[in-house]
Amino acid sequence: MKFITNKRAQPTVPIISLIDILAILLIFFIATTTFKQKEALVNVALPKSTEMASSSERLTRITLAVTKDEQITLGENTVTIETLAQALRDLKKAQPELKLQLKVDKGVELGMVVKVWDEARKAKIEISDIPLRILTGKKN
Repeated sequence: MKFITNKRAQPTVPIISLIDILAILLIFFIATTTFKQKEALVNVALPKSTEMASSSERLTRITLAVTKDEQITLGENTVTIETLAQALRDLKKAQPELKLQLKVDKGVELGMVVKVWDEARKAKIEISDIPLRILTGKKN
């Protein structure tokens, strides 16, 4: 008696189409990646707010920070209150589309914040361009 045996074809995985999909995903992730801008390493204790929602606005802003000991940094540079207006003028001249973000330690007095805003007005920068943001400490 002769038995007939059918040989089954070995199942294969089409690797070529998987490589194409992997290449498309790689291009997508590279194109949609955002890179974090260098920020001065200033230790600022930010106040917390439970009523304010986090902003979904994702504009690139230069940080104007005031620490607890009233040290002022503009981006990565440390400036004094006397030289702040000139530094802002120079920065505005170099970058006309300048947007600032004011980060102030919760221990700083309101008078210092007003002085910073006065220096910004001397540099002809609108206060609406410098929002005083209460950041929650989460990575943005």
